[in-house]
Formats: sequence, C-alpha cells, structure tokens
Amino acid sequence: MPPKIWPAAMVEASLLVIDDSGFNRLLLKRRLTELGYPEPDMAEDGQQGLDAIAAKKFDCVLLDLEMPVLGGIGVLEALREKPDAPPVIVISAHTEMSGVIRCIELGAEDYLPKSFDPPLLRARLSAVLEKKRLRDLAADRLAALEAELVSARNAQLSLVPRNPTRLGQGRVTLSAHMEPARQVGGDLYDIIPIDGRTLLFAVADVAGKGAPAGLTMARTAMEAGTRPDPATLLRLANDDLAAENPDMTFVTAALGVIDSETGEGSMALAGHDAPYILSAAGVRVAEGLAVNPALGVMDGLSYSATAFTLAPGESLILYTDGIPEAEDAGHDFYGRGRFEAALVAHSADAPAAVQAGVLNSLAGFTQGAPPADDVTLLVLRFG
Repeated sequence: MPPKIWPAAMVEASLLVIDDSGFNRLLLKRRLTELGYPEPDMAEDGQQGLDAIAAKKFDCVLLDLEMPVLGGIGVLEALREKPDAPPVIVISAHTEMSGVIRCIELGAEDYLPKSFDPPLLRARLSAVLEKKRLRDLAADRLAALEAELVSARNAQLSLVPRNPTRLGQGRVTLSAHMEPARQVGGDLYDIIPIDGRTLLFAVADVAGKGAPAGLTMARTAMEAGTRPDPATLLRLANDDLAAENPDMTFVTAALGVIDSETGEGSMALAGHDAPYILSAAGVRVAEGLAVNPALGVMDGLSYSATAFTLAPGESLILYTDGIPEAEDAGHDFYGRGRFEAALVAHSADAPAAVQAGVLNSLAGFTQGAPPADDVTLLVLRFG
C-alpha cells in the first residue's frame, strides 16, 4: 500500500521539539512537515530548550520526558514561573505514564506517545494550537479593554480641578480627592469661584454615560448668572440627563454654594448621602437638608435647596459611597463607623490633613484589595 499523503494543514505555527534522541527529532520533523506545519526548531536537552524559549516565542513545545542535563519535569517547573510560557505537549513512552501525570499537574496541555501516529499528532497539536489561539485572542481583548479603561480614567480625571486647594477664598479653605476604580467610571467633583466671596461646590456619583455633558450644561447655565441656586442647577442637569435615557441611568449629587466671608450657604441633594459636619465637638450628619430625586430618571422634576451656616472651625465633608462601601480582602465594609472615627481623629486639622487621614485609614483597612467603586472626598472648612 502506498504511503498516506496528508493534505497540507497550512498552519503558521512556531514549534519547538525538545528531545535527546536524534531519531525522534528527525521523525517528528518529518511527521510535522507532512502535516503541513513549518519545520520545527530543535533542542537536544531541557536546558537547550529553555534557552530557545527565552530567545524566541513558540506556539507549542513538544517535550521529551526523560533527558540528560534537564528532563521534561524540570523544564515544566521552570516554565511555571513564566506567565508567557508556550503550551507543552509531553512526548512519552507507555512506561512513563506516572511522569506524564506529573507533567500534566505542572501545566502540560497534553501528551503524545512516541509512536508519533500522524492522525493523533495532528489532532492533539491542532487542539493545543487552537486553545492557544483563543487564549491569545482573549489576552489581546483584555489588553484593549485595559487601554480603554486607562483612557476613561484619564478622561474622568480631566473633568475635575487639578489643584482644588488653590480654589479656596475668603475664610474658606478646602481640599478634594478622587480616585477612580478600575471598573467603575462614575465620580465627579467640582469647585467653582463665582465672585469674590461665593464658592460653588459639588460631588456626584455617576451611574451611566452622558452625565458629564449634563453637568457641564448646568455649569454653563450657572456661569451665565450671578449667584446660582443649587436647586435650579440640579433641575437643569436632570432635564438634560433624562432626555433620551432609555436605560434609566442616573446620577446622585450634592451641590451647594457658600459665602466665604459669612459661612452661609445653601445646598441641594439629588439622591445623595447628606454630608458630615466636622468640628472640635466631633462629627455629625448635616440634618434637615431637602432630599431630591437622583438626576436623569425623569425630566420635569422640581428640586429644592436648604439653607445652612457653617460656624468658624467647622468643616463640610462631602463624599461618595465608595468610601463607606470600600471592602477589604475578606469583603468586610469600611463602614461609616471607621469613616467617622478617621474624621474625628483630624477634627482640628486643615482640610488637606483631614483628607489624608481618611485616605490613609481607608488604605490601611483595604490593604490593597481592588476597589469596587470610585472614591471621592471633598473637605470644605470655614474659619
């Protein structure tokens, strides 16, 4: 019977054969070229194989189990430390099955008997190469998503003041910080001097796209007037955000104005947590503020603002829920108790020190656990 002629697979794959037997290397080279694969690279022992892998990227390695200098198990142990290691098919004899099992435990994708049966060789190599192709596609997609996240984070950071401390005026000093999480692109803060003694301040937690445009629209309307009304600005932002919003995305916000000479101001909340007031007497929630609907759910809603007055030495603490809802590695919440304790520990300090104290406390609690939400904190002190 004439020898079987295998159709060319037309596979562009970079292969490495690591085997101390010259006969096996020659036979594998012949089988692979008959199946349409490019001519493989060759190594005569495990150390040569590792050197070849360090010098060139391979799509698959055909690895003998028993070799001098360094055997297959040693090669796989070394490759476990390399995140970009190529997939490995172990070449084995029937008497080496216990070693094959150990190789599979160390990360080998499959094994191949030393008979190098062409249909089996083609099936197992094709399966391994296809899995590698899918992994490479997933890695490329992940890299693209990471690049998009970096771009989104940069865009988000560009929406907030670069140096909020310098925006203080009169008897008002302030500090603010926003740290975007990897997966949630949602917080904003702003501080805008209106005239020689009026400051507008805002913190918002965005759920969904389009919110920056709506808040920018409200800011434009505000700058066109004199002393802005927080309730009017939130109403304008809400109507803009609610237009063409089939997904019902929304924004929570706390927006206020303050006279930097008297400490008198007004504030409107839109589905947002009430701020804290920090003083030498401790910390308390700013009570009595009108609670309005979140922005973007429905147009035509009315909003109201509430007057407040800060006494000398008091600070207004605005934040998003990324602080109390931050989690440690065990999924325990930072919580309001720890948050309030961190504030009280710095009640006599300047805004930058209060901010640093809270952020240090938060970092000590989470211990590097990945953030689930953005963290935003604004400290405004009158005194």
